[in-house]
Amino acid sequence: MKRHRVVLGALALLIIALVALLGACGGNKSNPMSAGGGADVTITIVARNGNMSFSPNPASCPVGKKVAWRNNGGMTHTATSDPSGAAFNTGDIANGASSAPITMGTTGTFPYHCALHPDMTGTLSVTGP
Repeated sequence: MKRHRVVLGALALLIIALVALLGACGGNKSNPMSAGGGADVTITIVARNGNMSFSPNPASCPVGKKVAWRNNGGMTHTATSDPSGAAFNTGDIANGASSAPITMGTTGTFPYHCALHPDMTGTLSVTGP
């Protein structure tokens, strides 16, 4: 009987520790990792709808800042700069997920598209200091 109480007590402590750990590691929806992993700017993939597929479009970001794409478009998408991902390429972003943040190190205007759905297009302007 005493042994069962010890086991139950240890189990209760383990559950409390797990709940506390989950609360500190992403249980909160305001966690920046859930919205682009600490990106300064998040562009949302809204649907497969030509130049209305990304929001905002066009988007802007100061040079040196991080940009991520959040996929709310219902299927896997990418954000791949023209031509052929020379400036950035997010790789596949599953529906409901965000890309890793990409630091924009060069000023300019960067057209981009979804490599899986080339009719989806957007523009990102990276401005100087």
